[in-house]
Amino acid sequence: MTSEDPDDRTLWSQAAGGSPHAFGVLFDRHAKAVYNHCFRLTASWAEAEDHLQATFLLAWRKRAEVRLERESALPWLLTVATNVVRNDQRSLTRRLRNLRRVGEERPVPDHADRVAERLDDQREMKELLRAVVKLPRNEREALALCVWSGVSYADAAAVLGIAEGSVRARVSKAKSKLQQHRELVHTGEDR
Repeated sequence: MTSEDPDDRTLWSQAAGGSPHAFGVLFDRHAKAVYNHCFRLTASWAEAEDHLQATFLLAWRKRAEVRLERESALPWLLTVATNVVRNDQRSLTRRLRNLRRVGEERPVPDHADRVAERLDDQREMKELLRAVVKLPRNEREALALCVWSGVSYADAAAVLGIAEGSVRARVSKAKSKLQQHRELVHTGEDR
């Protein structure tokens, strides 16, 4: 962003007034961070892309109702993305429960899984998520915002509605627990 580029709050205000160009600039500015955040929550590039689209569609629909409290729209967009992923996962759980009642179908192989790099990324992320889901929700949220998505502690504190020191403590606890899990896995004690 150059000194002539408008900040997120100005762009959001213009988008709320109906400017698709301003919203497009916001999308270009934050889409990659939201996409990566969604991948880290799902361990799937395909799902991350769907969630990215759903996040910005919801942001477009709510643009006139939402007022940014911070200079950056990113913390709010990441919170929306987290909720989009959570809602999708709940829906998936319900659908799977209903399918079990009807009878199991044979899974259809995903041809995208043949791409070796994506397979490796997904496998590693799934392994990490197995450890992350064991963390308390407050630690997971702080970790996802500050470590995975690079949101400042101050911005994360504002989004989560807690003190900055509490965010730092949650991130520290989460990192420590994940390091312990990693050491157990590598020594074979967690199997």
